[in-house]
Amino acid sequence: MSDLVARTGRLKQRYENGFRLVAGCVPFRYRNSDDCTGSSSKKIVEVLMISSPSGPGLLFPKGGWENDETVEEAAVRESVEEAGIRGDLTGFLGYYEFRSKTHQDEFSPEGLCKASMFALFVKEELQSWPEQKFRNRRWLSVSEAIGSCRHAWMRDALEYFCKWHECELVSAREDLP
Repeated sequence: MSDLVARTGRLKQRYENGFRLVAGCVPFRYRNSDDCTGSSSKKIVEVLMISSPSGPGLLFPKGGWENDETVEEAAVRESVEEAGIRGDLTGFLGYYEFRSKTHQDEFSPEGLCKASMFALFVKEELQSWPEQKFRNRRWLSVSEAIGSCRHAWMRDALEYFCKWHECELVSAREDLP
């Protein structure tokens, strides 16, 4: 069994201008395409999404950014806690504002949240992780993921990930000799 434990509670939660600050990521990996022609295989991007214990649709790992960690550390921690993955943050995907019906409190009575989202290149999938009893993880093509996103703001983050990823690929090709 995992010795990892999910953080709980709001004692260390960060707030700014009535918004609860959140950190998360779009986890991704590459797999070879199933090209039957025998030509050199093309790399396909897949993203990892997780189920929600509170309803249908899939999510990207995200959660509260606490005052004893950087926003990057919070995104990495949430990836381990919710999805059981480890990897490298490879890019910042922007800020996304949304309203949470389940996370209204005295500091954000309307449930306003501001998420900092990152691209996370997955290097390891853990066999055991803190929230595995409440969440299933699933690798999807980007088009499947866009159709499966529970929240519009996560779809926006995924679309930005696609633009960011394409720019990264162009940049990498330009760096080749």
